[in-house]
Amino acid sequence: MAETKGGRPISASQRPTGGDKAVVTRKQYFRRKKVCRFCVEKIDDIDYKDVRLLSAFITERGRIIPRRISGVCTPCQRRLTTAIKQARNIALLPFTTTP
Repeated sequence: MAETKGGRPISASQRPTGGDKAVVTRKQYFRRKKVCRFCVEKIDDIDYKDVRLLSAFITERGRIIPRRISGVCTPCQRRLTTAIKQARNIALLPFTTTP
């Protein structure tokens, strides 16, 4: 007969599996807090002519790296995006790579 809880049968998803007894401890990895490179180095104006700086924030396919990956703060990311787009328009940076 099925186990009951309060007079009703327990479904298979509610039955204890025994996996709760043995708690596996995994090694916790410490993730460093991402800091804005422009704020740390006190770079107030992001120049569209500084191709070496801008190319660090675009992928090899020409896409702008998002904030959550690069760690740049919101105001600096907006200025960075504008500078990259300006550099693309005057052909200092490529829009995309050729296949």
